[in-house]
Amino acid sequence: QVQLVESGGGLVQPGGSLRLSCAASGYFFRANDMGWFRQPPGKERELVAGITSRSGTQYADFVKGRFTISRDDAKAQVYLQMNSLKPEDTAVYYCTRGFTNPIYWGQGIQVTVSS
Repeated sequence: QVQLVESGGGLVQPGGSLRLSCAASGYFFRANDMGWFRQPPGKERELVAGITSRSGTQYADFVKGRFTISRDDAKAQVYLQMNSLKPEDTAVYYCTRGFTNPIYWGQGIQVTVSS
């Protein structure tokens, strides 16, 4: 069965950095696009970044230049490097298989940006 397990979240000060990781299992990872979504408090889930099976990338405007998505097919992992974090980046972050209407989601991990 498909499993997506996020790690690396936590509390960070504004301007700081975090790196989220997602370990995938139960399917042929390298043939699939992957994504990161987030849900800020009281708001809808939104796409943060996506990466295709060929490592093409797509970013939401609100993270361009600050976040970088990458993948390691040998390890079946996808990463989200988050720099210059802002309080408005506070959210639960989810790893997904695919990033266009994904049906497989991780359990989510909390990222809190606060001083």
